[in-house]
Amino acid sequence: MSLWAQLWHWLTTSANWQGGTGIPTRLAEHLEYTGLTMLIAMVIAVPLGIAVGHTGRGGVIVVGVANGLRALPTLGLLTIVVLAAGIGLLPPILALVVLAIPPLLAGTYAGIRAVDPAVVDAAKGVGMRGWQVMLRVEVPNALPLIFGGIRSAALQVVATATISAYVGLGGLGRFVIDGIAEQDYTQALAGALLVAALAIVIDLVLVLVQRLVVSPGLNEVSTRSARRGTRRTRNLSAPGAEVAHTGGSSS
Repeated sequence: MSLWAQLWHWLTTSANWQGGTGIPTRLAEHLEYTGLTMLIAMVIAVPLGIAVGHTGRGGVIVVGVANGLRALPTLGLLTIVVLAAGIGLLPPILALVVLAIPPLLAGTYAGIRAVDPAVVDAAKGVGMRGWQVMLRVEVPNALPLIFGGIRSAALQVVATATISAYVGLGGLGRFVIDGIAEQDYTQALAGALLVAALAIVIDLVLVLVQRLVVSPGLNEVSTRSARRGTRRTRNLSAPGAEVAHTGGSSS
């Protein structure tokens, strides 16, 4: 029997869809890790990116921190946290949060800085206070790039959440880790395909949410503004360019 035939047999075997080690349970665990990670990372990165982008202060520090966090090896960080805090949910969630913060922070910062200055000046001209300009003008106009950062972070977290299996937790990574340990490569391949499929589904859901939340014409306007904003925020370099591309591609 070929590998693909074995894979199909594994995916269609009812025993693999039942019990505490079945696909639905592992999928729920994977979504739990991903959702918790994204919630924590968004609470930290999005307000910080909005504040720094609005004031224009600390941008170099933010970009430096984002680039520094991108360079950290997630598995290495997980190992360090496990040695310090022990086995549990905290180590993988902390490692995944560190992974998710850079694209969220870069996307939010780039989105705020890319808002057309003429629009901001007009808002100030009609008597809006600073916080009103930020919440009513800058944030709505920055949503395409903010969503770009969210999509980028979510895809990275979904893919990397498989490392939770290294420290005895569940998730779809359990199939990959156990399959390799048991030399059951069909199970390992099935786990990898399930993670890839979940990433695609989550990205499509986020695209749909963006289309429902963001004004139809805003994506195109934001893309043009982002080109001007990128010239004004050279220090954003690669992270901004990556997120701007991700956000623009969803229009």
